[in-house]
Amino acid sequence: MKIYYEGDASLDAIGKKTIAVIGYGSQGRAQSLNLRDSGLNVVVGLREGGVSWRNAEKDGWKPLTVAKAAEAADIIQILTPDETQGQTYKNEIAASMKAGKTLMFSHGFNIHYSQIVPPKDVNVIMVAPKGPGHTVRSQFEKGSGVPGLIAIHQDVDGKARDTALAYAKGLGATRAGVIETTFREETETDLFGEQSVLCGGLASLILAGFETLTEAGYAPEMAYFECLHEVKLITDLIFQGGLADMRYSVSNTAEYGDYVSGPRVINDESKKAMRAVLKDIQDGTFARNWMLENMAGKPFFNAQRRAAAAHPIEEVGKKLRSMMKFSNDGKLITEERE
Repeated sequence: MKIYYEGDASLDAIGKKTIAVIGYGSQGRAQSLNLRDSGLNVVVGLREGGVSWRNAEKDGWKPLTVAKAAEAADIIQILTPDETQGQTYKNEIAASMKAGKTLMFSHGFNIHYSQIVPPKDVNVIMVAPKGPGHTVRSQFEKGSGVPGLIAIHQDVDGKARDTALAYAKGLGATRAGVIETTFREETETDLFGEQSVLCGGLASLILAGFETLTEAGYAPEMAYFECLHEVKLITDLIFQGGLADMRYSVSNTAEYGDYVSGPRVINDESKKAMRAVLKDIQDGTFARNWMLENMAGKPFFNAQRRAAAAHPIEEVGKKLRSMMKFSNDGKLITEERE
């Protein structure tokens, strides 16, 4: 598998083009600022008067409406939430998709599941940083970058890959390395990783551990430290050197417990459930259910969000984090929220 670095990409491929970044959430803010700092011509397209509009103005932008930004741009990067991209494209972007333009994404969801069907005479590409927007920005400011993925869905003029690599360079991704994939592979592996490990799996594991200890009569503060707070200590070791470095760094007692107890919690039944999750992603069941959930006004989603916010772990965590002022150093999430 080829990995692209700084020398494989040139900003000249997009240096004379106007890039419209649609959306100013975590990725939208990071990508637009990084591109601007790389000397590229960027406009930001947003819903007028919203929180994102105000956040963009604070960062020195003069935002445009989505329709005006799309009309003005040669490259249109859609970074709004997956569930709204289809309607945003249909209502405000489609009319501006003239021959020779480039439509971009950082996640393949809407192309892979045909929520957006672009015209055949435009390039369709993806540049996906493998990190949250806050990290994409902070690493760029340090002179580094997070790795990224590129994918080509439509290459009308033969320059789609050059465009993708140039955009990745503007984000700082080529400083770390960029791998080429496909819209299908990125979408399905990304959804699976989020649901089974990174978000769904990890959050459920933390909550189950916290509840097991507190239900057994242990102090919630102790349960919080052992099942949530120390996750960062372990994941930092894994991030830097894989599972081997983590196991080297913890005590022999912890490593032995890893080997004898880990498989009791995550076992063949867990993998069976993971395979079922993957099947729902591959056959479109998850995407269909998520879009239907949005069409209905997100009743299940909102109910689960409220229940999660009311869980005792959040109140305990808020109290304990107030004792650890150092945890706010370099705080990642600082902008005003919707």
